[in-house]
Amino acid sequence: MVAPSILSADFANLEKEIKAIATAGADWVHVDVMDGHFVPNITIGIPVVKSLKKISPLPLDVHLMIDEPEKYVEQFVKAGSDYLTIHVESTKDPAAVLKNIRALGAKAGITLRPRTSVQDVLPLLSLCDLVLVMTVEPGFGGQSFMHDQIAKISALRAEISKQNLKCLIEVDGGINAETALLCHEADVFVAGSYVFGNDYKSAIWALKDGKLPSSK
Repeated sequence: MVAPSILSADFANLEKEIKAIATAGADWVHVDVMDGHFVPNITIGIPVVKSLKKISPLPLDVHLMIDEPEKYVEQFVKAGSDYLTIHVESTKDPAAVLKNIRALGAKAGITLRPRTSVQDVLPLLSLCDLVLVMTVEPGFGGQSFMHDQIAKISALRAEISKQNLKCLIEVDGGINAETALLCHEADVFVAGSYVFGNDYKSAIWALKDGKLPSSK
C-alpha cells in the first residue's frame, strides 16, 4: 500500500491534491502533525484534519510528532483520523495511549526515532494495528534514506509473525522506487516528494509493484 504524505503537497490546493492521488491509486493519505517541541518544525493540527476528512476519499493516516499525545488523541480521532500513530518517546505511558486510541474507534499506531532501539516498541505490538519505521529523522521532508534502519523492519516482521499479529509495518523517510525495494518486508510506504514531485500515478505504482496497472 502507498500513503502519500501531504507534507510535500500544494497546501493551497489540498482537496485537489488528495483527489488526484486517490485517482492515481494511493491507498491512504499520510498526515504529519508536528508541534515544534517534539520535533523542530510546526505543520498542521486538528482543524486541518477535520477539513481533510470531509473531502478525502481515502483513510487518513495521521502521524503525531508531538509531546504528550494523550492530551490530544481524542480530538484527533473525532476530527477523522482513521489511523493515529504516536511516538514511543513522546509519552510516559504509550500502552495507555494506544489502548485509548482503539477505545475511541481508530486504529492505533506506534513509531520510533531512528536512534531509538526497536526493542522499545516490541512489547507494544499487540496493542497496535500499525508500527511505523522512520528511515529519516522526524521533523522535515526531503531527507535522505537511512539504510541502517532496514534491520528494524526485519526485526518487526519476525516479532509480528512470532506473535501471530495483524499489525501492519509502515516505512517513512526517503522512500522512492529504489528504497522501497530495500524495504520489501513493509506493508505500507509513505512517500512525499517522490510522489508529489513526479507524475502521481507512475510514482505510486512504482512503489506498489514497479509497474502501472494494465489499461482496459
